Amino acid sequence: MKHFMIKRRRAISCAFVFLAAQFAWAAPSQAQIVALGASVVQGYGVNSGEAFPEQLQGMLRAKGKQYSVSNQGVSGDTTAGVLSRLDSAVPQSTRIVILMIGGNDIRRGASVADAKAGVAQIMSRLRARGIRVINAMPLYMAARSKGMVVADGIHLNAAGQKYVASALLPSIN
Repeated sequence: MKHFMIKRRRAISCAFVFLAAQFAWAAPSQAQIVALGASVVQGYGVNSGEAFPEQLQGMLRAKGKQYSVSNQGVSGDTTAGVLSRLDSAVPQSTRIVILMIGGNDIRRGASVADAKAGVAQIMSRLRARGIRVINAMPLYMAARSKGMVVADGIHLNAAGQKYVASALLPSIN
């Protein structure tokens, strides 16, 4: 019986060490960033891998940071749409949300004040969950003002997407 108890303790100790090592190894890759918004986030008008969330993940990995960046852009989405899918689009493990939404609200007839109120509501719900929110709309507007758009004049081209990713990079820690 004593021999059995020693073996059992060793097995439990080994399992604990294994699980602790797995957790330590997995923790950095569990760091989650979600890019949330509409077609610009989704990467409308650019090739696969050129949307800013994918470029940002590549830039972070090149710096040795094992963040995963989830692209939760849905073409045509509005602040109301984001609010309705917020819990499913932003998992509990999320640490940072990069938010780029509101333009479609205005294009569909809402006022700027309504769009801002929708954005504020999204940000409030995310912050209540302890998630840091980065409003990327100013970066989108800057890229647009520099002419980094596809033919429609709304969606960012690959250079514009890279501009947004590069501008976000220093704020991710």
